[in-house]
Amino acid sequence: MQTIKLYSKDVYLTECSSVVLELKEVKGKIAVILDRTVFFPASGGQPCDTGTVASLESGVSNEITGVYEESGQIFHITGECSLKPGESVKCIINWKRRFDHMQRHCGEHILSGVFFREYGGVNRGFHMGDEYMTIDISLEGDPNIKEVTWDMAMFAEKRANEIILSNAPVATRYFDDPAELSKLPLRKAVTASGDISIVCVGDISDPADCVACCGTHPSSAGQAGLVKIYKVEHYKGMFRVFFEAGERALDDYRLKHGIISELNYKYSANTHDLLEKIDFREEKTKMLKEELNALKQTVLAGETADIEEEIRTGGNVNIIVREFQNVFKADDVMRACRPFCEMPGMDKLLLIISPGENTLFLFSNGKKYDCGKLIKENVQIYNGKCGGNASSARAFFPNREYLDTFIDLIEKHLRSG
Repeated sequence: MQTIKLYSKDVYLTECSSVVLELKEVKGKIAVILDRTVFFPASGGQPCDTGTVASLESGVSNEITGVYEESGQIFHITGECSLKPGESVKCIINWKRRFDHMQRHCGEHILSGVFFREYGGVNRGFHMGDEYMTIDISLEGDPNIKEVTWDMAMFAEKRANEIILSNAPVATRYFDDPAELSKLPLRKAVTASGDISIVCVGDISDPADCVACCGTHPSSAGQAGLVKIYKVEHYKGMFRVFFEAGERALDDYRLKHGIISELNYKYSANTHDLLEKIDFREEKTKMLKEELNALKQTVLAGETADIEEEIRTGGNVNIIVREFQNVFKADDVMRACRPFCEMPGMDKLLLIISPGENTLFLFSNGKKYDCGKLIKENVQIYNGKCGGNASSARAFFPNREYLDTFIDLIEKHLRSG
């Protein structure tokens, strides 16, 4: 026995009484098959309804988390199920979710219809996701139109919202014979037969959209609220349009308006000159970074000149210890001190302290002292982490005390060696 689809006759029906025909196990869950239902199954890019099916005898409610159709029967998926075949139940859908889908699906119809009428673009794919919807537009109607530009998308958005503002009627008509469809201004040919549903937005003589669809839609375009396009991308020889409709589009506007308002406050701007002020601030920041880097290089040159002099004149000194200022990062230290490893007479161990990061750098020519080995053999005692090779290595310590103690250990080790 096929399930009577009450949603196809009245999309505003949120509940109904039904009788359980059968229970089936599906992938570890229970599928409830009813004689009639208001639950829309996932189909045509539109997600299913959710809600509850409750026993009229016990009052126990079963949450419906998935709905799909198979061979004319509607399967209502639930977890643990207390229902029995032949039991009378009450079905209630999540109306907020249903109307959200109705708004979005209607917005998709209107926008697809605009792309078809204005540019000969055929919708070859539709997806209703959690964050946005997409339609894949194939340009087939006009050989002179090669791509969907952003300006074209914005014009399509404008036309779609004009249709919504006109509050054009949205009607679903049902046909058994495909031949009856020949007189309809369809934007897509119908290949199915029997129980064909045609959704029309606007007057049937000159509709904004007319296409076969089994989804749920509001009775008028105005209920779609608005349509907002986010971006357009090339996709498999077509053009994928990312957009949203209804309450979701409004929520997106609210979010972005809040962000823009905060940025206006932060940059002492208004919406019209915000980008200009951000560009100005970024350019100023870039100049300051360049000035800072120049100063760092000057200071670093002074530090390294002193080290180079001690390497040349240090005689029998085994270890050189220097502490760099906090402004120097790890990359600065490595870039400045690696050349010392190749200097003549670099039979010493150079230790550079980076206080801000509690990091110790070791440099040598790798012959007399193996930097990587020195660190790996001792750093774990002080909860440090390390890495490197014979000529250069570094160790990170949880605090300055451990770093200083580690240096003391290294100095004693060299003296005893």
